[in-house]
Amino acid sequence: MAMPPPRGVWKVGNVELRAHLDLGFEHDPGGHPRGSDHLHVIGRGGTPGRSFVHGHGGDVPRGCTIPVMDHRSLWAPWRLAYLEEYEEAKQASEQAASETTFLSAYWEDPAGDLENHVVLRTDEGMILLNRYPYANGHLLVALGEPRPSLLDYGTAHRAEFWSLVERGIDLMQKVLDPDGINFGINQGAAAGAGVPGHLHGHLVPRWRGDTNAMTTVGGTRVIPASLEDMAERYRSALKQV
Repeated sequence: MAMPPPRGVWKVGNVELRAHLDLGFEHDPGGHPRGSDHLHVIGRGGTPGRSFVHGHGGDVPRGCTIPVMDHRSLWAPWRLAYLEEYEEAKQASEQAASETTFLSAYWEDPAGDLENHVVLRTDEGMILLNRYPYANGHLLVALGEPRPSLLDYGTAHRAEFWSLVERGIDLMQKVLDPDGINFGINQGAAAGAGVPGHLHGHLVPRWRGDTNAMTTVGGTRVIPASLEDMAERYRSALKQV
């Protein structure tokens, strides 16, 4: 027993035409020069479409099935060129940004460490307070040379970076004695980096209950100590080591 064609296909020669008109086909019995089994695609809104199948010794033999979807390729080679140009422009923008970030400016200005709240400086990097802290005592860790990705640095520089992270954690524990510390790197703008051209780490002290009503309801974080006072507390702890 022959099975009916599945939904979405039209069997050439099928006489139940009306059931298939809503699928986008019409049957032209005799009006087409190629024969009465010619299948014609109806365009949107009932407008004539393009010829699709021919019968009676034409392109498609009787009894075959064809898919309803008439897929066509849209060639758009200019899109690849656009994407390549976009990527080049993005890299150039990140490079330009890395040369003018506040981290680079602070690194090039040791005399301004007090004003810029830099609490520790080494030959390769620095630890400083975040001007817009998530919590009281929020520290940033950065190497002097601006690079967008951690793996863009060599092994020695990465070792120095992690050494600064460890010193920052130790310093934070001594000065603030928090219940916990969030440490993380936002690498790239898509990951939330505010300065995507100059990789840096965040050290955020946390206390139980620090996400209180002011944060959850008012959307506001309370920072009880000034940046100047907090920087001085960190520097004083370093002098005692």
